[in-house]
Amino acid sequence: MTKRLSIFPLPGAILFPGLQLPLHIFEPRYRELVGSALAKDRLIAMIQPQRGGENAPLYGVGCVGRIGDVEALEDGRYNIVLEGEARFRMLRELDVTTAFRQIEAELIDDPEDEVLSSVERAAFEFEAKRFAAMQGYSVDWDSVERLDDETLINGVAQIIPFDSAAKQALLEAPDLSERCELMIQLMQFFALRDDGDEIVTLQ
Repeated sequence: MTKRLSIFPLPGAILFPGLQLPLHIFEPRYRELVGSALAKDRLIAMIQPQRGGENAPLYGVGCVGRIGDVEALEDGRYNIVLEGEARFRMLRELDVTTAFRQIEAELIDDPEDEVLSSVERAAFEFEAKRFAAMQGYSVDWDSVERLDDETLINGVAQIIPFDSAAKQALLEAPDLSERCELMIQLMQFFALRDDGDEIVTLQ
């Protein structure tokens, strides 16, 4: 199904169906975007630009979010929480008169309730614990172990501080198993330096 979408192109920010993304909206064009969405269907499409600058080319896959919580500030800014609904594949950018960009996109029909094998889950948790320890992150691993596979893998993919290209590759992974394997590879890759010392190189 194709759909006209108003987009918020933000580098380093991805959203997955079923997850939430808090955003502080301050630029005039994106304040207009939020106002327009609130007046219509409350939908905003998150997609990453391939580089900086005005009207930069976009990556091919993003995720539609529905505005849930919203706080309208007196000076026109917004604090919102987007709730991910569906990934989409961009078909083309549209010529518009609005300050914000719009695209025509095809919604991706992702399978529901995907699960990992016990081996995949164990391998991911092992690498995640190693990665978190190197970064100095404090993690409640008991709570992590109670998460379902989709929430764990997609949630970590959404917040982990990789560069934009790596995060885009995670978003574009066709299923949960491949996303899990890719994240393990990325955690290992970003944790190595040429001299052999283990160090994370992030954006």
